[in-house]
Amino acid sequence: MSPEGASRRGAWLAWVVQALLVLAVVAGAFWVVHHALEVLRARGVRSGFDFLTEPAGFSISEGWLDFDASQPFWRAFLAGLINTVRAAVPAAIFAVVLGTLIGIGRLAPHVLLRGICTAYVELLRNVPLLVQLLMLAFAMANLLPDPTEPVRLLPGVWLSKGGLSVPWPAAGEGGWWPTHFEWPERGDFGVNGGAALSPEYVTIVAGLSFYSASFVAEIVRAGILSVSQGQVLAGQALGLSPVQQLRIVILPQALRVIVPSLTNQLLSLTKNSSLAVAVGYPELVSVANTTIGSNGRAFECIAIIMAIYLMLSLLISFGMNRYNARVALRGWR
Repeated sequence: MSPEGASRRGAWLAWVVQALLVLAVVAGAFWVVHHALEVLRARGVRSGFDFLTEPAGFSISEGWLDFDASQPFWRAFLAGLINTVRAAVPAAIFAVVLGTLIGIGRLAPHVLLRGICTAYVELLRNVPLLVQLLMLAFAMANLLPDPTEPVRLLPGVWLSKGGLSVPWPAAGEGGWWPTHFEWPERGDFGVNGGAALSPEYVTIVAGLSFYSASFVAEIVRAGILSVSQGQVLAGQALGLSPVQQLRIVILPQALRVIVPSLTNQLLSLTKNSSLAVAVGYPELVSVANTTIGSNGRAFECIAIIMAIYLMLSLLISFGMNRYNARVALRGWR
């Protein structure tokens, strides 16, 4: 057999083994859930997932998916999942961008900049995320001005105890195409127009972003330091500026070290979004807690939470592993 044929056969066998392993895990999880439900029924405890089609009896205060008390529980969990993604995705983007800048800043020749970035990393990564979220929630509720006197952060961006108002696409006469941006404007009783982001949403996104950025900074710093000094000297010999060296020579090679660790950090960020329940943001865990309080189906709700977070983690791992494979192949060419 040729080397290429052996390689294809090995890859095919690897996929088969992984598929069988996934099936075994799914079958095992199904058996555990089924057995637990049977035990609960034997003890006279009402159990099962039939409650998902019943009216929830509670509403969800915010989110992209409208939900009221007359709608079923499965839709409540869907709204909670969407709210979780709604918080985790922008937090991940902000964390990667901010963490990359801070990681580069930790290697800067400027002493003051390097010291500020180092202090940021050492402070935020050593304080528990829950404590930071509670501090941010306190600041939003007590230190910011009233909604009638918002602070203008940027053109069209206003911040107050009522939350954050930002520009947002609005439908034109022909629907969403063409669209235009609706800009918030300060009025007599607050800010009108644009998108109003609740204080709870701002708290969880900001908290996840700042906390995770401290870890991303160390990942980026380690990745940059892994690039040999000879590559840096080669870039200097070609007459590249420091920014060009970083963009063209250093970061593309550092990605092979950065991406695997960054994958773990994004997984942690997604799972840490469950702490949003502590600041009142109605994400997945908050919906599950409310559901348990209304019908007592604790085991079922916990099983749903575990399944959803497992699904999210697998999707993130799959996407990042595909990207990591592309980075590694490009780096070895």
